Amino acid sequence: MKNFGKVAVLFGGRSAEREVSLKSGTAVLAALQRSGVDAHGFDPETRDLHALRDENFNRVFIALHGRFGEDGTVQGALELMNIPYTGSGVLASALAMDKWRTKLVWQAAGLPIPDYEMLTERSDWNGVVQRLGLPLFVKPANEGSSVGITKVKRAEDLQAAYAEAAKYDSLVLAERFIGGGEYTVAILNGRALPVIKIEPANEFYDYEAKYLRDDTRYLCPCGLTAEQESEMQHLAQLAFALIGGQGWGRVDFLRGEDGKAYLLEANTSPGMTDHSLVPMAARQAGIDFEQLVIRILEGAHVG
Repeated sequence: MKNFGKVAVLFGGRSAEREVSLKSGTAVLAALQRSGVDAHGFDPETRDLHALRDENFNRVFIALHGRFGEDGTVQGALELMNIPYTGSGVLASALAMDKWRTKLVWQAAGLPIPDYEMLTERSDWNGVVQRLGLPLFVKPANEGSSVGITKVKRAEDLQAAYAEAAKYDSLVLAERFIGGGEYTVAILNGRALPVIKIEPANEFYDYEAKYLRDDTRYLCPCGLTAEQESEMQHLAQLAFALIGGQGWGRVDFLRGEDGKAYLLEANTSPGMTDHSLVPMAARQAGIDFEQLVIRILEGAHVG
């Protein structure tokens, strides 16, 4: 563990996901310290990043979520300071944070994604509903943790859903509803971990279901056949590689009622809370939380 040197766990930050990041970072920090790593918490909301260099940190575990942490900005700063960090590089981090541009890359490669449209304040709301159907989802392109997402069931509610999403980002998209279930695949150092099926007790897998409720069901084994699970894992690895993903991350899916898997989004700095999905998948693969954070830290790199 001494080979890691002095390690900073970046958590908190100033995105809309600050509270989730504080929980993730606290869990990671405690696990590293239990393993004998010289790890220290570091909140870039309250401290200047240059302190990482001034205080001789040797590597960084990024447990930030959302903007200014998961979007390539912190990654670029760490590269300028030549400090190794966990997870994906600048390009993949920025790309995965932008759901629209991620979709464009996957579309160009011929990978399956739900039908969608970009919205503006001048959109033809009835036309969007006619093309995508109801219900549909409206979301900001550059937020995570389901921040700003609305499930729209009536055409007259679409404009209000757009206004809610636009509070968080100037890019807003509407996405066709895919009703065959939600799944996720964690990636760890090139390996796809067991698939998890998510069954929220409320309308959809929103912020409350992810972080606050205890009645969301996580099924792992996920209930798919071995062949279906293998296909989804392969698609996750391909999708992650196409955006330039490195180290660890998570790829989320929707499954159609016809059994077809659709790529939803990629996460390059997933949650590491007690409700989070990557630790669940790791446990199913025989990797406990301490082992998981060490393996992620081992993959720290510059660029």
